[in-house]
Amino acid sequence: MILVVVKNPIKPKYADEFPSLIAEFTEATRAEPGNVCFDWYRSVDDPNMYVLVEAFVDRAAGDLHTGTEHFQKAMGELGRYLAAVPEIVNVEVPEGWSRMSEVS
Repeated sequence: MILVVVKNPIKPKYADEFPSLIAEFTEATRAEPGNVCFDWYRSVDDPNMYVLVEAFVDRAAGDLHTGTEHFQKAMGELGRYLAAVPEIVNVEVPEGWSRMSEVS
């Protein structure tokens, strides 16, 4: 499984409406074959920061995602909403989801 976490600093004037601005991109990505999750979270500490957590079943599905028309369109539009370049963690997790051992 490919797991990606992206910190997106949003310009204050777009922060409140950001979820609606990226709704089409979000819906299209969630409909992709191989998408496990694509979820946006607004930081409780910084109202201008949105964190994206996304996962794909494998590298091929992740590569397919970045080649889609909706991804290319979103990358062209996202820049106007960003206050800075996003920070990203992109890792391959060999086994995917597992149970949390600390909670039974």
